[in-house]
Amino acid sequence: MEAVTDLPFRAVCEELGAALTFTEFLSAEALTRGAAKALGRMWPSLDGRRFAVQIFGREPDALARAAGMAVDVGAAIVDINMGCPAKKVTAGACGSALMREPALAAELVAAVRRAVPARIPVTVKHRAGWDDSCLNAADFARALVDAGAAMITVHGRTRAQGFSGAARLEPIASVRAALPREIPVVGNGDVKDVAAYQRMKGETGCDAVMIGRGAMGNPWLFRTLAALEQGQPDPGPPALAERHAVWRRHAALVVEHSPEKMRQHELRKTLAWYSRGLYAGSALRQRASTVGDPTALVVLGAAFFTDLQSAARTGGDAALATAPADPVAKSVARNLRRDGRRVEAEEPCTAAS
Repeated sequence: MEAVTDLPFRAVCEELGAALTFTEFLSAEALTRGAAKALGRMWPSLDGRRFAVQIFGREPDALARAAGMAVDVGAAIVDINMGCPAKKVTAGACGSALMREPALAAELVAAVRRAVPARIPVTVKHRAGWDDSCLNAADFARALVDAGAAMITVHGRTRAQGFSGAARLEPIASVRAALPREIPVVGNGDVKDVAAYQRMKGETGCDAVMIGRGAMGNPWLFRTLAALEQGQPDPGPPALAERHAVWRRHAALVVEHSPEKMRQHELRKTLAWYSRGLYAGSALRQRASTVGDPTALVVLGAAFFTDLQSAARTGGDAALATAPADPVAKSVARNLRRDGRRVEAEEPCTAAS
């Protein structure tokens, strides 16, 4: 995911049980012309962990060259994105727009397959289809596998849906049924808890599950799912002290690895993620939006968690949980932000029992 799966985020997810992480999706054209921004996002995972580089484009030569660059930095997998619904991507007939050009999509897979060593799998992520009149996931996946794809990930929404509505499981199941068993199929979309994970696997027959937005601020989900798969007890949600420690780890990785001009934004993002559902989290996020210095943001976050831990020693962690913000208030807040005023819906404190 662009602006999400950077090295700090991936490292935290890996440390908490994610089996494999993917870089942000990177323009093949930008990589091959040496664009610093794209090159700077092709970060290998820490400590020699296996990772995948995800690239996108519609020119076979550019994709082939970008794939070679991914292998050079140590990628264990080269993944081609044919699922992004963003207008800036589909306007260039890339991402999910390729689902309307299956012959070209297959040509791109074949070009990348020829360009990388046989030991490096070439994989593809795509959607259920372009829109409800073009639900071609199964046929599309078959063409890609025939061209050399070694694994298919299916997001259960169409391009027309974007990220709205609910992800459908039927297209993922249709891909699993259409492909040989030796080709892994990965299900993706709306997996934010154990129940959704089990439903995805149970109803689609997929071999693995890709989690994106569900891990933002909740990397512990990977730990829970790993325990489930190994038949071990659920470690449960993190206590406040662990949430603090993992935020501190994420923030330290941002300071160490993120480009200087991005640190302020990335640190604000970590504060927003890890304070979600905590007492006074809304106030923290509003305060963080006015702080421009990265060091000051780290101090602000440390003080927030330290104060909460002090309060928890008296009332317990449960006393600091908050109920989900009222959806009407959230809608009002969004509209106020569109008018230029940064207002966030209140998160009423849930009384401890």
